[in-house]
Amino acid sequence: MLDGTDLYALDIDGTSFVKACGGPCTEGCVTLARIGEDAWALGDSKGPDAQPLRFTTEELDAAGIDPARFGLGV
Repeated sequence: MLDGTDLYALDIDGTSFVKACGGPCTEGCVTLARIGEDAWALGDSKGPDAQPLRFTTEELDAAGIDPARFGLGV
């Protein structure tokens, strides 16, 4: 299993993010991308220069975030 240090060692250059808002949203501020087998990056389209935060699938589950809801496979 990956830990926080391993997640930030993954190269995410060129990664495609999808909108991951929880409701009707025209701005699509939250973005999500799969960056590894058990790794995800969560970004903010309103702050494109900010480094995306990185999480394991287990951490997303604990936060109630299901990547499948946004078209991303687990």
